[in-house]
Amino acid sequence: MRRVDWLLVVLGLTFCILGAPTVSMAEDGAVVQDTLRQMRAETLDQLYKAVPHARMQVRSAAGYGVFGAAGVHILFIGGSGGRGVVRDNLNGRDTYMRMGAVAGGLGIGFEDTRTVLIFKKRAVLKEFLDKGWTFGGETAAAAIAEGKGDATGGLESPQGITIYQFTKTGLMAKGSVQGTKYWKDDQLN
Repeated sequence: MRRVDWLLVVLGLTFCILGAPTVSMAEDGAVVQDTLRQMRAETLDQLYKAVPHARMQVRSAAGYGVFGAAGVHILFIGGSGGRGVVRDNLNGRDTYMRMGAVAGGLGIGFEDTRTVLIFKKRAVLKEFLDKGWTFGGETAAAAIAEGKGDATGGLESPQGITIYQFTKTGLMAKGSVQGTKYWKDDQLN
C-alpha cells in the first residue's frame, strides 16, 4: 500500500476514534448536553416506532443509554467515536459518556449509527456508570428473536443489557458492540 493510502487510513481512524466532537473552550457544555438529550429523544422515538415493546423495556429497566457515533471503514480496519447519555431510572439522573470502537474485516464506507443500551439490572448499570465498559469478544451478544423467528434487530448480552442499533435508514438487522469502549465524559458531568 502506498504511503499516501496509509496516511489517509491513519488520519481517518484518528478522526473517528479520537476526533469525535469534544467540548472546547468555545463550546458550551450545556448546549452539548441539550443536543445529546434531543438526540436521545429522537432515537427513542425511532426505536418505539420500529419495536413498540421497547417502550416497556425502557420504562421497566434499571436505566438506559443512547449513543450517537460516526464511523469509517477503509479496507481492513475501521473505527468510530461518539457521545451519549445514560439515564438512571431510579433517581432520574443523566450521565454523559463517550464511546469509541475499532472494527476489523474487509469493507469501505461511512456510517452514522445510534445505539440504545437497556440495563435490566441495577448492578450492571452502576458498574457501567462507575467504571465504563468495554464490549469485546467475551461480551458477545446474541440476536433476540420473537414469535416465529422474526428478529427484532435487538441483541442481548450475558450481563443483561438489551442492545438496539440504528442507522439513518432504520433498525439494523445486525448489530455489534464488540470492540467498543464506553467511559464518562469528564467535560460534561
